[in-house]
Amino acid sequence: MRYLIVGCGNVGMELGRRWTAAGHRVTGTTTSPGRVAEVGGVCSDVVVLRGSDAGAMARAARGVDAVVLTVSPRISKAFDAADRVQEYADTLTASATVAAGVHPRVVFTSSVSVYGAGEGAVVDEGSPLTRDDDASPRNFVAAEEAVLAAGGAVVRIPDVYGHPRDLDYPARVRLAHELLGGSVPFDGDALLYRIDYRDAAAALDFVVVNGLTGVYNAVPDATVPPTNREVFGRICAAEGWPDLRYRAEIRTPVMPISSERLRSAGFSFTHS
Repeated sequence: MRYLIVGCGNVGMELGRRWTAAGHRVTGTTTSPGRVAEVGGVCSDVVVLRGSDAGAMARAARGVDAVVLTVSPRISKAFDAADRVQEYADTLTASATVAAGVHPRVVFTSSVSVYGAGEGAVVDEGSPLTRDDDASPRNFVAAEEAVLAAGGAVVRIPDVYGHPRDLDYPARVRLAHELLGGSVPFDGDALLYRIDYRDAAAALDFVVVNGLTGVYNAVPDATVPPTNREVFGRICAAEGWPDLRYRAEIRTPVMPISSERLRSAGFSFTHS
């Protein structure tokens, strides 16, 4: 099989590694020429492009069996509401719209932020989507709509962790104090669901290989996690830092999330 992975961050690179090891031909993309050698270490071919470039995307997608979008907005643009507007539109909505227009089989890696704070006792794929106006959930929703309208699939994931290059949570909290004055855009009352990058890649692999369409939560749901405020509060207390201030601009569910649909299809979380 031939696959195109648009956006080779930690999840995209792991997916490329899995598929190459399985004998598939994989084209990985990056926006940075400086990462060509790195991406080429796990992918058969490398293309430098932006997902919003329709011509480049059409050329890269020619002859592949599926296109997987694992694009992520730049972290430096994620903390300010104004910065998020153009960044999320370019990275998410434009990439998904272009991909759905050039290939019939697209799988988009989305976020549980599309649920906002959530409604009901449990959040599942049938739960209402948020009407929050923040650029993050708004563009994840728009990207999903573009892919689903073309008959593709959406995999909604929570915070990704576990890669050796990732900052651990104490380091993230320290940077929030040093660079952001202790003010963060997410909601302190939201449950801190997390997924290991290997499970995120495995979920995408599962959806593609099994030809699934529609929406799937890929959220480790064996236990209900503590809230952001509880986790980061303990870190701040242990390190002697002030508590973070939560602006609640980007909301994620405050009640349990279910991944029963994906698990019922045969998927199991291994690392998370």
